[in-house]
Amino acid sequence: MSQKNFREQIQPDPAGTPRDSAPLFVDLDGTLIKTDLLIESTFFLLKTKPWMLLAMLYWLAFGKARLKEEIAKRSALDFSVLPLQQEFVEFLNSEAKNGRTLYLATASDRLLAEPLAKRLGIFKKVLASDGHRNLKGARKLEAILSCCNDSAFDYAGNARVDLAIWAKARRAIVVNPAIGVIAAARKRGYQVQRVFDDRPPIVKTWLRALRIHQWAKNVLLGVPVLTAHAFNFSAIDNIAAAFTAFCLVASATYLLNDLLDLFSDRHHPRKCKRPFAAGDIGLASGILGMIVLFGAGFGLATQLSDYFLIALLAYLGLTVSYSFYFKRIVLIDVLLLAALYTIRIVAGAYAIEVPLSSWLLGFSMFVFLSLALVKRCTELMTMQRLSHETMKGRDYHASDYPMLSVMGVAAGYISILVLALFISSPESVGKYTYPVLLWLLCPLMAYWVSRLWLKTSRGEMHDDPLLFSLKDQASWIVFINMMMVTLVAI
Repeated sequence: MSQKNFREQIQPDPAGTPRDSAPLFVDLDGTLIKTDLLIESTFFLLKTKPWMLLAMLYWLAFGKARLKEEIAKRSALDFSVLPLQQEFVEFLNSEAKNGRTLYLATASDRLLAEPLAKRLGIFKKVLASDGHRNLKGARKLEAILSCCNDSAFDYAGNARVDLAIWAKARRAIVVNPAIGVIAAARKRGYQVQRVFDDRPPIVKTWLRALRIHQWAKNVLLGVPVLTAHAFNFSAIDNIAAAFTAFCLVASATYLLNDLLDLFSDRHHPRKCKRPFAAGDIGLASGILGMIVLFGAGFGLATQLSDYFLIALLAYLGLTVSYSFYFKRIVLIDVLLLAALYTIRIVAGAYAIEVPLSSWLLGFSMFVFLSLALVKRCTELMTMQRLSHETMKGRDYHASDYPMLSVMGVAAGYISILVLALFISSPESVGKYTYPVLLWLLCPLMAYWVSRLWLKTSRGEMHDDPLLFSLKDQASWIVFINMMMVTLVAI
């Protein structure tokens, strides 16, 4: 088949109506919906009951169909928020109105496929896995041929496994195809009627999923270089390697967190646009990306000190425990967020092998607790604007804002007190040539903390205060002045 002919075949019919009454069989995962029900239900179950992983391995021993059925029995997905391929759904609705018979043919379990089909109300029948038979590939083709009595049919799919079905179909409809699927269909000479693809540019989408902008938080690894006066090539080289390792592992944990938070993210006014929640990246691709990032990050960490590797493992442990469980517990979640910021400073000290300062740890814990509370208060203000009383996936109420804001302001001012006590301590006198200049840090910190909370109370704060500060001109002026004061004092 020539490329010209192929392009002609994928053009829509001018009238937008079917040319005959041949039934259309529609795949579910990755085609009708921009996600995968098996992976969705697996993460839904693991988030609430992580120990079920062992049970899943046991079910898998009896076959994939059994695994799907057992997971489906224990899942409670919200089908109303699953991301649909809207353009394709509009096409199906048009076909149904014109009298065409539509069937849903999926390898997902019937317990999950039927509620989704009921939601749309356009399918005559559902062909799905049932606990005994995994309806995928050749088995799905057998079910389709049996359903239409070996007569002509069209099939809509997205993956390479669908090529075998298209080989027997009269015409193919391709929806959000995997890499190489269109080329393979063209090479085999299949009659491709329509191609639907609403996915944004893949590179830009992956950069959003990896949250490259969040890497800015890892500059905290360099704080010990400044406080320990370790201005040498070896220290800078180690910090650069530590920074890269943390960025890779952090991005992997962001992927994990997004996979676990699919349900709550889809109910959030802003997070619903995240790549996994919106279906812009396949869940299987997300899992593979997460594994690669974890491997690269920890592989690099092994080249540094053993203590740095332990600190990175502790960061991962805290992040995973936060994502699985503690983010739902009021106040414990903000304490863990503060610890995740602080552990970066600890890891930086281990990377360049300098002693940890108790003053630095105390200051860090309080200032980051204040930032974590800023984050929660910002989310509570968003809830109030949307007239929501509770927060999905969080144990907070809109009425908690006054108390949390008081805690946050207090934590921020306590960090300034710790800084003042350090300046007046014998340790600072011994480490700095002009320790009296360090007192200038206190009003700078007081201004920055006060400004953050004023912005929060006005509803002008980004939900991540550290990223807000890195984009905020006034904050940069404060940071630069603090750094200059510290360097002059040294």
